[in-house]
Amino acid sequence: MARALITMPKSARLGEIIEVRALVQHAMETGYRRDSDGSMLQRDLIRRFSCSFAEAVRSDGTRAAPGTRVVFAATLHAAIAANPYFSFYFRAEKSGTLIFLWEGDNGFAHREQATLMVNA
Repeated sequence: MARALITMPKSARLGEIIEVRALVQHAMETGYRRDSDGSMLQRDLIRRFSCSFAEAVRSDGTRAAPGTRVVFAATLHAAIAANPYFSFYFRAEKSGTLIFLWEGDNGFAHREQATLMVNA
């Protein structure tokens, strides 16, 4: 089971550029090592990280632009360290939710979300 740590402000001014940091704890395994019995350990890597933004619902219950948009994505390979850490910047234009998704080998998928309030 993975555990994620998301660091970002809970609110920002309209147009402000904020830093978003994401770290996931995951026991990465390259598949090239052997266990104490000499058997190859199964490869277990995180292959993809993405962060999407979903705009908050307006007070009248509608969305200005339904759906989500990807704001950051990365494809990872065997040389990446365990517990991958990402840092990126995001312009706060509207209130909404940032959705973080890590996907990997052996059906691994971990999802987190964080809400951002934009003040005019």
